[in-house]
Amino acid sequence: MKRLALALFGLLLIVPQVALASEAGGEEKKFDPSEEFELHEWVPIHLGRLDLSINKAVAYLMLGTVLTILLGIVLMRVRLSVRPGTRQTIGEQIYEVAQVQVAEQGLPTKAIGRWFPYCATLLLFIWTVNMVGFIPLPLSDETVEIGGVELPQLGIYAATSSIAVTLALALMTWVFTHVEGVRANGPVGYFKSWIPDVPKGMYPLIVPLEILGQFMRLISLSVRLYANMLAGHMLILTFIGLMFVVESLLLAPLVVPAAIAFYLFEVVIVVSIQAFIFAALSAIYIGSAIEPEH
Repeated sequence: MKRLALALFGLLLIVPQVALASEAGGEEKKFDPSEEFELHEWVPIHLGRLDLSINKAVAYLMLGTVLTILLGIVLMRVRLSVRPGTRQTIGEQIYEVAQVQVAEQGLPTKAIGRWFPYCATLLLFIWTVNMVGFIPLPLSDETVEIGGVELPQLGIYAATSSIAVTLALALMTWVFTHVEGVRANGPVGYFKSWIPDVPKGMYPLIVPLEILGQFMRLISLSVRLYANMLAGHMLILTFIGLMFVVESLLLAPLVVPAAIAFYLFEVVIVVSIQAFIFAALSAIYIGSAIEPEH
């Protein structure tokens, strides 16, 4: 952890120097942390009004997908033994959290076999994408000239800080919830379970609220992850940006430690908590649709 903090400290000291140098050689540009979250087309793909273009968020999702697959294979599929080493132990701990703390807490016993893989994949994939978002990578819309060659600048960006990404993940859980509810209870039985045991005269008030509550699950599930990841990145970039706004590196001893503190808080705590909450709520929603009486 100390090495990680020192590496980030060095990186954050280098970035302002590069930026100030580039300003000296060209037109001055005001620092705006919100620009880091703008998505520009890298490979335009348009099917009518449907925009399938590859941008920074898509690149991070692709990278997160590959790393998630590799983590699953390396930690849980390669050279397993009766006496587990460190690598296998980590894999078993991740599996235990996904099974005991996520699947078994939210899903009925009869549904664990069917939906455990989905919930476990959500947990590992969201954690990986969140974590990759805090690693400085050359996946940026901005470039810097080094030795006469323009290269992408290092930057941090989380695909889950895009509402489109978190909404797509939440939409999968929302659809699976209702599909599984109908499959397990039948259409009539499932939608009837939305109506609480109240006098029929209250139905015009209660039923619309229950329907609205189902859609609010979709919104809350997506916005919670999106807002937490966006806020964390914005705080880090804002603290570093104070040096650009004031145009002085004298603030570095103040703002860099603050940025590192927020960085470590996000990496150590927020990344894992948000992945766990999303996966756990997905299991709870699907489980409540299968057994509405619980």
